Amino acid sequence: MYLLDTNILSELMKKSPNPQMLSRLRSKPVHSLFTSCVCVSELRFGCSLRADFEDFWSRINREIISRINIVALGQKEAVLAGDILAQISGTDEEVAMDDVLVAACAMANQLTMVTDQVERYAGIKGLAVENWLAP
Repeated sequence: MYLLDTNILSELMKKSPNPQMLSRLRSKPVHSLFTSCVCVSELRFGCSLRADFEDFWSRINREIISRINIVALGQKEAVLAGDILAQISGTDEEVAMDDVLVAACAMANQLTMVTDQVERYAGIKGLAVENWLAP
């Protein structure tokens, strides 16, 4: 079971998505693919900066959002996010709040985080991370 980070979802929207990533994605049952509501908000934000906002957002909805499970932020995710912040507090690890929330969604739901930005999550103990874009 996998939580796809925003950069993985964005890769799907490219004219020529990474073939290795597409192969990994196609090898997984659709019921095992998730993303966070935080990633959906990041996609929406990025989309809003485009001249073709409405058309591109419709495409994202049709080709991505409608095809995967969305993990909401609930109490268990919020509590875990607080635990993650406490864990990294006072360390050299700097993790943005949106990344903490996405990681909490993955961990609270026993999902492996799939991201091209593995280093962002390196300081979060207990988070399983895979990079499907790495050669």
